Amino acid sequence: MRALASIQRIMALTPIEGAEAIETATVLGWQVVVKKHEFKPGDLVVYVEIDSVLPARPEFDFLKSKNYRIKTIRLRGQVSQGICFPLSVLPDSVDIGEGLDVTNILEIKHIDEIQPPTMPNAKGNFPSFVPKTEEPRLQTFKNLDKIKKYVYIVTEKLDGMSATYYLKDGVFGVCSRNLELKEDETSAYWRVAKMHGMEKALHIVAEYLDIKNVAIQGEIIGAGINGNRYNKAGIEFYAFSVFDIDKYKYVPEANAVFSFLSEIGIRTVPVLGNGIHITANTTREAVQKLSEIYLNGHSVIADVIPEGIVLRNVGQRKERISFKVINEAYLLEHNL
Repeated sequence: MRALASIQRIMALTPIEGAEAIETATVLGWQVVVKKHEFKPGDLVVYVEIDSVLPARPEFDFLKSKNYRIKTIRLRGQVSQGICFPLSVLPDSVDIGEGLDVTNILEIKHIDEIQPPTMPNAKGNFPSFVPKTEEPRLQTFKNLDKIKKYVYIVTEKLDGMSATYYLKDGVFGVCSRNLELKEDETSAYWRVAKMHGMEKALHIVAEYLDIKNVAIQGEIIGAGINGNRYNKAGIEFYAFSVFDIDKYKYVPEANAVFSFLSEIGIRTVPVLGNGIHITANTTREAVQKLSEIYLNGHSVIADVIPEGIVLRNVGQRKERISFKVINEAYLLEHNL
């Protein structure tokens, strides 16, 4: 699980037009509304990300009406994502340091931990030989040096539930985001597996890639899932990654791989652009704008506000860089 709360530095404070009591703090790549004069540029603070749920303690009671959950909000026209606390919210025993993860110290949980999906057919924990599907947000990068000088493929980020299907040493497995699941005909994960003949498909993909053990990861959307925001009559699966289990590395998201999956009946997430450069001169604002540029306010698969985009570096590379850019209009529309 990513760091939901950490010690970070306020990089800048900017006024909000027409607001006397509040201003905007820049923390990492996030814009956070704070009380005016509470912090100064350069101050260390405890920054808590959206989708976090704070414990029901007196110092957090001002969030009681929101069930202690941190969401994206708009104040005086300014979008605010996250919340800043002074360091005094931490126990005296904490050794203060910029970047320190204080999620567990403050007993903060992710909303998915508080409201986990019902999984009566759980077989066990998510297998250790495949990474979980968790993309960092653009704003979590303190600077953009890590993501620059790469070429990216841009895909639409779909709003559903992630699924992993694997084939390892002849054993076929079906997983949700956090669990491996027993076979169950009522489970959306297993219904997708049957619809697409996923076990056979994995054998075909392994042969195509000349590897032995492989996993396909993707998003399930449709009826009964996350409010069915795409208004689908049934359920649909869209693959976004292929993973080589033996090498413990993702197969580069080249057009050839996505085309092959389509040929064997497995949809892939919509590819919006390929060969996209993020250069040394690219600004954070320019990367954020890519979501608007590529989606123009509409999902590719339905006439709804899109969740955002995912960028993954392609071709030969020493490390895999993958991150998501979430559409602010989507967060506000769904009160997230």
